[in-house]
Amino acid sequence: MEIKLVYLSDLKFNLKVWKRELRFHRDELAKFEKKLEDIASRKLGNDAMAPLEGFQNKIIREKEVIGRMLQRIRRKRNILNSADLSEELDGRLRSQQTTLKDEMKTYIKLHYELKESLMDYFLKWL
Repeated sequence: MEIKLVYLSDLKFNLKVWKRELRFHRDELAKFEKKLEDIASRKLGNDAMAPLEGFQNKIIREKEVIGRMLQRIRRKRNILNSADLSEELDGRLRSQQTTLKDEMKTYIKLHYELKESLMDYFLKWL
């Protein structure tokens, strides 16, 4: 029983870390949106506006992904909270966690690629 509690605690810890990271990224995206709005208000022409619109679309899509990931984390947390401690540990919970872990890795990689592109754009137009 104690091993199961530790196991579930470890899985819950991962979920908390991912949730905090996703919320941080969502807040960061809001700041990026504000900077893009500042650039748009300057009416710098098509050279600045074409990539700006692309960044705005990517931010919208990334926020949607964050929302879906947070929903999955909530569902997973609910599953862990209602886990039957008398049930044998079969690795099912860990394998489901691994899928979410892989999705988080992919998301983080894509987020930082977008962030790097945005920072290059900001250096050019701010």
